Amino acid sequence: MKKSLEIAVTPWSMGTLGLASELTDQAKIAENLGCHSFWLPENHFGDARSIPSPLTLLAAVAACTSRIKLGSTSYLLPIRHPLQAAEEVAVLDRLSGGRVILGVGRGTQQAMFDAFDVLTKDKRSRFAANLETMTSAWRGEPIGWNNSTSEPSPITLAPLPVQSPHPPIWVAAFGPLALKQAGSLGLPYLASPIETLDTLSQNYARHQQFATAAGHAPITTVPIMRTVFVSHRVAECRQVKAAMAATGPHSMRDQNASIDDWSIIGDASYVREKIDEYRTRLGVTHMIVRGRVPGVTDQTWLTSLEKLVAAQ
Repeated sequence: MKKSLEIAVTPWSMGTLGLASELTDQAKIAENLGCHSFWLPENHFGDARSIPSPLTLLAAVAACTSRIKLGSTSYLLPIRHPLQAAEEVAVLDRLSGGRVILGVGRGTQQAMFDAFDVLTKDKRSRFAANLETMTSAWRGEPIGWNNSTSEPSPITLAPLPVQSPHPPIWVAAFGPLALKQAGSLGLPYLASPIETLDTLSQNYARHQQFATAAGHAPITTVPIMRTVFVSHRVAECRQVKAAMAATGPHSMRDQNASIDDWSIIGDASYVREKIDEYRTRLGVTHMIVRGRVPGVTDQTWLTSLEKLVAAQ
């Protein structure tokens, strides 16, 4: 018997004022609908809707919710000091009562690496080294070094996370090297939301192969991010597909793929069948539904989300 699919969600409305209520109201709705988790990305140097500090925003969400888990789709490790990052994650895990899922990533924006004085060629090695330091700190192992003796100092991280030894870690990955890194670490892989189902099938298979080769047990957590919209109105679905086709990022997807190859848009029967296909082919356990769907009002999108959650 198949386990029920966990439905998660990202914000569907991002204002420019940066008010806590802009996110917390949405998180409370998601929790009341029965969503598994509420997710925020990380991005820098865009406009007033940029999210350079997702954990800060999730702290606000933690204060007004009690059950829904709190996730970062890509907390960027190469641009952070690992001990400060470990402290911030631990504080959020305690603040939320152990509800954090830490999605980590390397980043792709050249301007960001330049601004933070990080060489692009070093991003994977910095990612791996920082993650290792963070996990060691979360286990309560000594951290820091005495420069005069090169011996470990008797400093340990405090407070430690509620979840032991640390919150679940998922790795956002795009491309073969990132897939290999995620698999070799034995961690779940969170794919780009605009890769086709065929591409994802190949990627998840490679990811498992890398994990096996590194001596890890099979990875049973399989999250996927997708645009999902449920409506019985054919014209409305057609409108959403047209709006999505006109928006980017085109550079990160197969230009020959149709909208149906990287999104799930249709009536309840079609959406149910398509999700079943994803579960059969990929073993999907968590579906993070992208909240910002072009061409529909917030209320229309919420109606779609309610139908999706109720069907699981």
